[in-house]
Amino acid sequence: MEKLVGVALLFLFCFLGLVTSCTSVDTGNVGVVKHFGAVQPYALSEGVHWIRPWPFASVTEVTTQNNTTDVEAAAASKDLQSVHTKVTLQWSIAPGSAPVFLQRFGDCDGCWVGILTPAVQEVVKAVSARYTAEQLITHRAQVKAEIEVGLNDFIRKTLTERGAPGAIRIANVAVTNFDFSHEFNASIEAKVKAEQDSLRAENEKKTRVTQAEAKAREVTLAAEADAKQTTLQADANAYAIDTNSKAKAAAIKREADALNANPQLIELRRIERWNGTLPTFTGSGVVPMMQVAR
Repeated sequence: MEKLVGVALLFLFCFLGLVTSCTSVDTGNVGVVKHFGAVQPYALSEGVHWIRPWPFASVTEVTTQNNTTDVEAAAASKDLQSVHTKVTLQWSIAPGSAPVFLQRFGDCDGCWVGILTPAVQEVVKAVSARYTAEQLITHRAQVKAEIEVGLNDFIRKTLTERGAPGAIRIANVAVTNFDFSHEFNASIEAKVKAEQDSLRAENEKKTRVTQAEAKAREVTLAAEADAKQTTLQADANAYAIDTNSKAKAAAIKREADALNANPQLIELRRIERWNGTLPTFTGSGVVPMMQVAR
């Protein structure tokens, strides 16, 4: 009986050891193995694994998926304007560096507090000091690029100093907001309004000039049309006068030629125009007689 109890206890002990030696790692994570609390230098990939049975070993899962962290930083611009900048970081832990990351920073919150927040604060201050407040807006892409380069350099240097080089990968850096003082915002609004008013006035001026030029062209075209019409009318009148003059001259010439060819025609024309009344004379003398052609 005692032998059976011993066998059963041995079987139970082996079964418990077998069960506690099997562990699994979820997708998007790696497993960091600890032997009596000491972190081992290797990481378990996702899936099922066999390790030392509990309590000799334990597994802590560390996510390798992208994390999003928002950090706000207060700084001063080149022209001494107060600037509050909000930076959004997308970052992840390199799977192979998960054990040393866990040793140095504990977890993702430790990374955020120990590396990312100081990095953003330091880099944003340095970059903002190189630009005026207005340039931070107008050169946003360049400012964002400089902040991204600065963050990568700062994080790489910090990780190297902490003995965890390459443990963090920065996937994206976004400058999501620049917030300035109320006075500066008011001055920007006034400047924008002045520029808009100036542009509107310039457009109105161009419109008036265009309309005046169009009106001048219409007047010029109308004057040219009137002048052309007057010229055509004058040419027509001149032609008519010339034609009539030539016709009259030809008629006079024909009549003169006819009279020269027939002298008696003059006497005939004079008789045709006589109204039958003899002229009256006073005084003595012989009454002249009119010779009538037969």
